[in-house]
Order: sequence, then structure tokens, then C-alpha cells
Amino acid sequence: MSTPTSTPSTPVWLITGCTSGFGRSIAFEALRRGHHVIATARTSSRLSELQAAGAVVMDLDVTSPDEKLSTKMAEANAVYGKITHVANCAGYILEGGVEEASAKEVFDQFNTNVLGTFNVARAVVRYLRDAAAGGEQQVALANFGSLGSWSSSAGVAHYCSTKFAVSGLTEGLAEELKPFGIDVCVIEPGYTQTRFLARGGSGSGGPGDHRVVTERRIAVYEGTVVAVAREALETYNGNQPGDVEKSAKVIVDVLTKRGVAEGREIPVRLALGTDTLEVIRKKCMDTLRLIGEWEEVSKLTMRDGN
Repeated sequence: MSTPTSTPSTPVWLITGCTSGFGRSIAFEALRRGHHVIATARTSSRLSELQAAGAVVMDLDVTSPDEKLSTKMAEANAVYGKITHVANCAGYILEGGVEEASAKEVFDQFNTNVLGTFNVARAVVRYLRDAAAGGEQQVALANFGSLGSWSSSAGVAHYCSTKFAVSGLTEGLAEELKPFGIDVCVIEPGYTQTRFLARGGSGSGGPGDHRVVTERRIAVYEGTVVAVAREALETYNGNQPGDVEKSAKVIVDVLTKRGVAEGREIPVRLALGTDTLEVIRKKCMDTLRLIGEWEEVSKLTMRDGN
């Protein structure tokens, strides 16, 4: 791996899941701005276009053991002598009812979307802390939640629960890293035009495998909300209302505090898309109504005098 020239003020991005979707688009947007990019995927040979555009590419499996990830992060940091921005984009969606999914399918979903995200975060924090030391360099780490971080659904409950977990863990991580000058954000996009809903097979990083279907189909779920969810994913595939290129521009603006984010602090949660905004508003209103209906019952559980 060669070591290109760097300058003290140039942002250095480490981005996971760069073969398609948000990872790829964020990488290209950062490169267009003259930033340095270390683009990663399980198979970096699939990143030839990014490499041709100026990115350094690396093989990176986010589910690797701590020791291997530590070595990979040290290798990435050595390219430019620092890492200032991290975008954790690797992930996929498991389609199927909760009963239909096998233990391995569930583990693999959580292992990539949740554990993999925070495997990378743990391994890279030491380098972000080094970059932020002294307060002269702006530093940020972003994980990917989803519209599904706010509302789970039949047929994709495992996927949504991983995004609940990512958003929750990110909120805690943001509080932990704030004293070191590291901004932490969870990006929660709605349905965005990418290959994410293209049906594949195993979540292993191959072409078009971001929508993995459970091997088991149980007949009693045909004609139920699980079947409706499957049909909805098929309908949305290729027809998502969000624009990934526009999203990438906003994301890079926000994480570097430029453009539309000039003069603003990086939010802990960044909702993208009108569909996400609608879901969040509904969730908040439904939750407030729910606790109002059960408030008197909830109070019955308190110790006397409390």
C-alpha cells in the first residue's frame, strides 16, 4: 500500500461497506472535496472505481477478531498518519418473520450490523483520540442507524432491532467520547435509492446481497403482515424516494461542519428523509399517548414516598 501526500488540515476518512450504497457515495463525495479516503470492503478488489478516483482501498471484515481489527486500524492510520472521520456503513437486511429465522441467521445479522459496527468503533477510537488531541483537528465518527431505529415492522424485526441497538449504543458512545473532542453521530436514513433492497443470498459481501431472505418459509405466515412486508420490500426496491448522492453531500457537510452544517454542532442523531421524519414524529406522539394512558398504572410501582 502506497502512502500519498497529506496536509495537516486535510480530513482523512475511513469508510466501511464501500462496495455500494452510502459507503460508496460518501467515499466519492469526500474525494470530490479533496479529502483523503481509505475505502474498505470484505473484498477490496470490488473497489476499483474508488481506487481509480484516488481512494486507498483495504480489505476489512468488520466481524474479524479484535486482534485482526486492531492490526487493520493501525495499517489504516499509517497511510496518512491519522484518521479524522469514520463512517461505519457496512450492513444488510434480513427479511423474514421472527419464527422463520434460524439462530445463525439472527446471529449473522447482529454480528455484522451491530457487533461489526462497534468492533470498528472500538478499534479506531484510539486514533481518533490522537487526531483530536490539541483541539486543532475536527474529528467525527458516524454509525448507521435507520428509519427502522424508531419503528420496527413485521418481516424485518431482526433488522430493525439491530438499528435500534446501533442508535442506542451510539448515543452512549457519543457521551463517552465527547470529552476527547470526538463528535459521534448515528445517521438514520429512510428508504434511499441504493441496491440495499436487492435480494441476495448470505450477507457475505457479494454483489446484490444486502437483502438476505430467511431460508425457512412457514406456511402459516402466508397472507399475514409478514407476507405484506415481503411484498412491500419488493415494491420499494428500485423505487425508494431518497437520493443517495444528495444524502452523501449532507452527511459529509454535517460530519465536517461545512456547507449546510456551517456553524452548527454535529447532532447525536441525524434523521435523513421525509419518511424518517414522519416515522419519528408518529413514534413520539404514539409514545406520549401510550404513557399518558398508562401513567396511573405506572405510578403504582413506586415505593412509598417516591
